[in-house]
Amino acid sequence: MHVEVGAGFEKLYGAAPEGVWAAPGRVNLIGEYTDFNEGFVMPLALPHTALAAVSRRTDGVLRLNSADIDGPLVELRVDGLVPLGDTGWAAYPAGVVWALREAGHAVTGADIHLASTVPTGAGLSSSAALEVVTALALNELYGLGLTRPELARLAQRAENDFVGVPCGVMDQTASACCTEGHALHLDCRDLSVRQVPFDLSAHGLGLLVVDTRVKHALGDGAYAERREGCEEGARRLGVSHLRDVPYAELDAALARLGDDRLRRYVRHVVSDDHRVERVITLLDAGDVRAIGPVLTEGHASLRDDLRISCPELDLAVAAANGAGALGARMTGGGFGGSAVVLAESADVDTITKAITEAFATAGFTAPRVFPAVPSAGARRLA
Repeated sequence: MHVEVGAGFEKLYGAAPEGVWAAPGRVNLIGEYTDFNEGFVMPLALPHTALAAVSRRTDGVLRLNSADIDGPLVELRVDGLVPLGDTGWAAYPAGVVWALREAGHAVTGADIHLASTVPTGAGLSSSAALEVVTALALNELYGLGLTRPELARLAQRAENDFVGVPCGVMDQTASACCTEGHALHLDCRDLSVRQVPFDLSAHGLGLLVVDTRVKHALGDGAYAERREGCEEGARRLGVSHLRDVPYAELDAALARLGDDRLRRYVRHVVSDDHRVERVITLLDAGDVRAIGPVLTEGHASLRDDLRISCPELDLAVAAANGAGALGARMTGGGFGGSAVVLAESADVDTITKAITEAFATAGFTAPRVFPAVPSAGARRLA
């Protein structure tokens, strides 16, 4: 597909691009709403990617086009980029240019042609993929010398401050730093990473993504409300972030909070950090199947404590587990999007059929079900 993106660039801009880059979407195995609490997460990169064909400009002009969206070429001045402007999809790559320049990097313009196979609105980080692919391309073309974690931080700043979504750093770090055949154990405080072997096929297992096709929009305030609630909970408990509340002291901490909403948010975050640690321990011991119940437990916490699930996600999890899955949970920002399902390879077809039939019976839009194969992070293709 990168050849097509390069050809599209040449048709648009009249010359071949200087290069073509890819950055993947991600699915998060465990650890939800823990990243902005400086906790732990465990995502893996998907084979679905955002692609960018890019060339530098020296005249201060940024031209953006998406093969996936009908509309005119977007042309902006790099010295006129303003946070929270009405630039639609173009805010993601434009925000990266803004963040790079705000950090003191002399990016003097670019022609960019984008295409993506990451499902949008599915909780699979389509926006982070756009940001990271833009950041990686500009980093290489302009010789900025930024590391992958530094690129992830800049991409996060683009989404936080330019687009206006108060996300943590997990999505961008997963897109930038994941490796094939591994899940990424990320400490969101110091951005230290560990590549954890996650070759499910070698264990006779498969991981499914169930895209409910219920679109979520994290800029609508619900995500921000939960983030603010977590920050308020940390303040009342006298810690900088909820990551600093030990799991062994969770009950005592909850007893100090008089607000039921804050209790629920704190309970979810502290227990989900602990679930990440449990999954790591199980994977290190080679007991991959045993992580299934931890996933299902995580879904219950997201549904009941954080209250970010929806009927379609709950049905996907229930149908999967009812058909013999080892475990399942919603993944991503919630209010729609996707679920992940851990299953024996031999049961994948049966489980897929059960989920599809359950959605049809409920009158829901048919879900999209596909395998999640741990894939490579951002890279140059040409």
